Amino acid sequence: MTFSVITTCYNRADTVGQTIESLLAQTCKNVEYIVVDGVSTDGSWEKIQSYGNSIAMMVSEPDNGMYEAINKGIRMATGDYILLLHSDDQLYDERVLSDVEAWLGQHPDTDLLYADGIYVAADDHQRVVRNWRGHSFHRWKLRTGWLPLHTTCFIRRKAMMEHGLYDERYKIAADTDLLLRYIGNKDVHVAYYRRYIVRMLMGGLSTDSARRKLMWREDVDIYRRHRMPGTLMKMMKMAHKVPQYLFKRV
Repeated sequence: MTFSVITTCYNRADTVGQTIESLLAQTCKNVEYIVVDGVSTDGSWEKIQSYGNSIAMMVSEPDNGMYEAINKGIRMATGDYILLLHSDDQLYDERVLSDVEAWLGQHPDTDLLYADGIYVAADDHQRVVRNWRGHSFHRWKLRTGWLPLHTTCFIRRKAMMEHGLYDERYKIAADTDLLLRYIGNKDVHVAYYRRYIVRMLMGGLSTDSARRKLMWREDVDIYRRHRMPGTLMKMMKMAHKVPQYLFKRV
């Protein structure tokens, strides 16, 4: 079993090095690491290049947004499962991939595995701001606004080739569309693994207050395209986040 881990980056010189090092520290070595840069102007590309052969594939070229860059990385990937590791996130600890590899080895029919993750403060990476626990899987939960944490998802590459990549019409919420398409499809075998996968820096693309309105509009549109009541589903999705702020203990 091999993993393709994809990092997309645009002007993240302050954090991309920590992201890369969290991947390189993994005890599991069955990893193909792909970094797709959008022609950063702040030194990010030079930082990425400094890791040399430790990165299997790296490219820096213009794109039309994050999801085009992610799709580019997926098309380059050759691993059995794909994980996205954003350029301001870090893997939770050095055994994440080894533990997931062992878990998937015991559950070989899994097409999409999701798990747990935490958001940490920008000024103190040890301070947990939000604790995202995935909990057991039931397909009916989609109708309550529930979705797994996208950055904890390991998705079988073969399934992605069959069921489609990210819809590049969306600039910030295409992961909502992809998860609804995959998890709502009974042919996709979904499973939950109770384990922390990722540490996310509070204040990323989807948590930037300047972009919240765009995310709201895109989520509502996506839910409607999936024949769900858009505004109601978005409100229920937001309600699922409240306990994550209240019960932060890991």
